[in-house]
Amino acid sequence: MRLLRQEIHPRRVRGSRRSNLMWRGLRQGLVALCGVLGAYLVAAAVGGLVPGQVVDIPATGRAQVEIGLISGPIHYDFILPATAETRRSLASAEAVGVPVQNPLVESFLVGWGARKFYTTAGTYADITGGAVMRAVTGDRSVLRVEVLGALPSGLEYDRLQLSQAQYSALLSAITDSTTGIPILDAGFTETDGFLEAEGRFHIFRTCNTWITDMLRAAGMPAGIWTPTPYSVRLSLWWYG
Repeated sequence: MRLLRQEIHPRRVRGSRRSNLMWRGLRQGLVALCGVLGAYLVAAAVGGLVPGQVVDIPATGRAQVEIGLISGPIHYDFILPATAETRRSLASAEAVGVPVQNPLVESFLVGWGARKFYTTAGTYADITGGAVMRAVTGDRSVLRVEVLGALPSGLEYDRLQLSQAQYSALLSAITDSTTGIPILDAGFTETDGFLEAEGRFHIFRTCNTWITDMLRAAGMPAGIWTPTPYSVRLSLWWYG
């Protein structure tokens, strides 16, 4: 029995050592992951404050066009007034069933994102691990257009005042960011639709960086890199 205990005891020690090494490696991996995530978020905050290159568009005269920016936990969209110019710029969305010319439309909701994630996640409950990994590592991009009626009086969103020249530049930048090719059988309502967009989506080029890219293209100062909604909000506060 003594010999048997001597044989069994070392095996338990070796197993315990392997377990300790495994947990130590797991802890180190988690610490490293938290460090990378923390560095990403800090850089995102700094990027919202550092000025990006702005297209020089004279904002002469009184601001004539009000646009909105509305956010969720992970995503920003533009709210654009349904002017004749806006309807002309978004006319390609009619190919995917968006009633661009409907006179009851008062605003357009426009956003950019990763194809697999954006076209399948109508709600946060629809989000899948595969779609998230595809978005993080790189995916084709899409533009979503939705129509809105009268906005609720209590709706909270950011408002920006643009000159007519700036608004025209914004619409041109949005139009240039899409190929205009319709994505059929994708959408979450009877009045929204998706178009293929230019460029790829990844963790460093997100729906939120697209927002400030569009603003700077319209002559509006904004942060150089805003991958999160928080960094967009920080940029709007800093430059607003």
